[in-house]
Parts: sequence; structure tokens; C-alpha cells
Amino acid sequence: MKGAILLEYGEPLVIERIDAFELGPKDVRMQVEASGVCHSDWWAMSGLYPLELPVIMGHEGAGVVLEVGAHVTRVKPGDRIVAALYAACGQCWHCVRDETNLCDHHPVVHHVKHSQRAQGDGRLEGLNGLGTFADEMVIDESMAVKVETDLPGEQLALLGCGVTTGVGAALNTARVKPGSTVAVVGCGGVGQSVIQGAAIAGAARIVAVDPTPLKRDVATAFGATDLVDPGDGDPVEQVRELTGGRGVDYAFEVVGRPQTMMQAYEMARRGGTAVMVGAARNEDVISFNAFELHHEKTIKGCTYGSAQVHRDLQMLVDLAEQGRLDLAAMVTRTFALEQINEAFDAMHAGTVVRGVVVP
Repeated sequence: MKGAILLEYGEPLVIERIDAFELGPKDVRMQVEASGVCHSDWWAMSGLYPLELPVIMGHEGAGVVLEVGAHVTRVKPGDRIVAALYAACGQCWHCVRDETNLCDHHPVVHHVKHSQRAQGDGRLEGLNGLGTFADEMVIDESMAVKVETDLPGEQLALLGCGVTTGVGAALNTARVKPGSTVAVVGCGGVGQSVIQGAAIAGAARIVAVDPTPLKRDVATAFGATDLVDPGDGDPVEQVRELTGGRGVDYAFEVVGRPQTMMQAYEMARRGGTAVMVGAARNEDVISFNAFELHHEKTIKGCTYGSAQVHRDLQMLVDLAEQGRLDLAAMVTRTFALEQINEAFDAMHAGTVVRGVVVP
């Protein structure tokens, strides 16, 4: 098997041959059909998140089960699965309270070393317990979610992170109400998914806020009713002008920067909700006037779209098959594994909504 490995922060990924260990009792070996290229990968590669290097990168993928450990019961060889970003053991304190996105088991499987570099004995982790930039990978059973579908792998892979996070932020975290107003700050792959989720929920007005023309144009196709270019002036004031000066019922931040987080907070009307979807750095801080608490705004964090993966992933597949969730249009371009660094270049250039690696 082969994978894209990060050897040093800030350096391009290197394609190497990898040797997998013998499967443990709860391990699942899968053929990777496709893997999405996400900004979170880049932030990790830049050193913003602590990693034990070297590491196999990639965290958004889907594929087919090849082999399972002796105690695996959820999936079997031949099953199509989405590799869930967060473990869902189904038994811990959070899981039994329908909070599988906060599963206590995740920190345990997050750092399991399933393989090693073929050139030497360096044991390897996969990013977030996954490592989807590979042609095969081994994951814990708690991260393997079976789905019944014939959707192409490059579409199914997006459910591993971006689509589940974005659609879930609208449907699960915020619980957007029919007829409501929504603003989405940051319209990359996750932001476009928030827009689709808000449209599925029945929002009457959806404002897409992004400086990139391509992303604003794509947002219209996904359900955005209004477009805001921050380059045309204060985006908060632009959103307020579109909503009678009040602001929106729900504002989503999907960038991960303090400045845009505050913009989303300020876009939300009095009594509205601001949902922070973007992943910020540990040292980032946001602050606001304490008197504004009397405006009764709700600020919500969002982990993985508050998704309950064994319930929600098949639901998302069904929505896609019914034509209500457009996964095909999310995939702007596919890349071979050997083109992984080119895929990141396209992401930075803003020429893709989602680039997908097909090994």
C-alpha cells in the first residue's frame, strides 16, 4: 500500500510505500475509494495542531472493507463504508446520550499506530486515527460506518467530514427553522454544505459571505439567495442591510478565525444564534461586550455537525440519492494520489470547492 506522508511541518507531502501491521481484534482494513482535501489537513500540515511526525495525512474518505479483526461486528468484507472523522463506540457516557460526535473513545483511537514506513521501522499514525491519503488504510471499528448506496466514491468521501459537518451544523447544531434567515461566513466545502443544510431545513433567505467569486457563484446553485463580498465593505453591515437592519436568525462561521467569528456573532440578530463551525487555533480568543449578553444571543460551538454518524450518514446518502443534497457539484476536480500537493495548491488558489483524491 502507499500513502501521502508528512515528514516536516510546512513541507510538501511525500508518497511512500507503507506496510500495515496485523489486524487487531477491532480493526478494519479498507480500500480507499476517494479522499477529500480539506483546509483542516493544511492547518495540521502547517503545525497549527500538534502531531507526532511522520504521519499519514487525510481525514475525509470512503471505501470498501477488505478485512476485519476477529471481534468486529459492525461491518464485513465487501461493505461500503464512510470513515467517520470521530469515533462512535456506542457505549460511553456521551454515546448513550446521543452525543456520539463527542465519543470518549476518540482520544484512544486517535493516536493508534496501524502501520509503518516500508523504508525502516518508523511506526505511523494516520491523521485523526484515519490517514485517508492512501490506497488502503486500517481504522478502528468505531470509525467505520456502513452505508447502502451506489454513489461514486468521490461523492461518498465528502460525508467523512465536510458535508456531514456543514449539513449537520444547520440541521443538528442550529436546528434551522423553516422560513428563517441564515448567513454563512466562508463558503468552501463545509460552508457550501451549511448552505445546502439550511436550504433542506427550509430557510427562506440564505446569505453567502465569501471574497472568492467562484465560491459565491457556486453558493447560488446550492441555495443561497443573496451574496456578500467582504471586499465591497463591512460584511456585517451588508448582511444587516439585507435583513431590515436586524441581522439573521442564524449566522454560521466556517473559517476558523477570530475576526470572522466576531462577524458571525454580530450578524446574528438579537435573540439569534451564532454557530462556530470553523476550527480555530488553540491560542485564538474572541471577546465581546458583556452587556450584549442581554441581547439573548446564543453562541454555539459545533463538532462534526453534531452528527450521530450511524443515524445521519445513511440519511445524507438518501438525501443525495433523492436529489435534495448535491454531492456531485461539490466535487470540482479529482486528483491522483501522486498529485496531492497540486490538490492543495488548487485549494489555496480558490479554484475548487472540494478537490478529491482518487488513489
